[in-house]
Amino acid sequence: MFATFLEFYVRVFTTMLPALALTTIALSARRAELPWKTTAWVMAGMGLLFGLWHALAARMGELNLLMPPQTVTSTPYILFFLLGGAALLVVLARIPRLGRTITDAADQRVLMLFQVPRVMGAVFLLGWALGEIPWQFALPAGLGDVWAGVAGWQAYRALESGRDDAEATVWRANLIGVADFVVAVLTGIMTSEGFAHIMAQSDPNIINRYPLVLFPALFVPVFLAAHIISVFRLRQAARLQTA
Repeated sequence: MFATFLEFYVRVFTTMLPALALTTIALSARRAELPWKTTAWVMAGMGLLFGLWHALAARMGELNLLMPPQTVTSTPYILFFLLGGAALLVVLARIPRLGRTITDAADQRVLMLFQVPRVMGAVFLLGWALGEIPWQFALPAGLGDVWAGVAGWQAYRALESGRDDAEATVWRANLIGVADFVVAVLTGIMTSEGFAHIMAQSDPNIINRYPLVLFPALFVPVFLAAHIISVFRLRQAARLQTA
């Protein structure tokens, strides 16, 4: 029953999250006053990237190729998606002139709203309640995701209302979001079958098994890249204030 629910749940977000990312890109391109044809090409290219990314991650997850490495010297394929995916998105956002033009125009309010769906991680708490996911991972990762989503909403509201502490709330949301990922990755490794499996040994984590593996392989890198872009925008704003 829970497995069927997870399959549906993850499928919903593998559709919704790329759609939200493309919407964010489109809004930023509009603020940058790019020609609609250029925006369309960017949207098509990013849509293709997300489609191929999802297909590859899902297939490798089904084949159990994204499990934590069994030895220290084993190839950590999951990190290619998690860290490599985030790095790829940041490179596309900052290195090409077109990507930099789009992200330099990104509205911080939209970037904060983009983090709100992080509350999807509450599914880990449900998995723990049903005895499917060990508490050592489910509690910090699930509560951390909910906290990150709420922090994103709070930052959006602060920006929208023009509060004096708006910038501070954005920094806070980014720090909470990144810290949540660090804790989730560490507890995920320590509760899953692999060389660092030191917790929940009698009931290993299923986060690296399909379909939950799409969290670290797709969802996390996209959210992480959004955090990094938000920090770039914060630093740009600070430079303009001191110029």
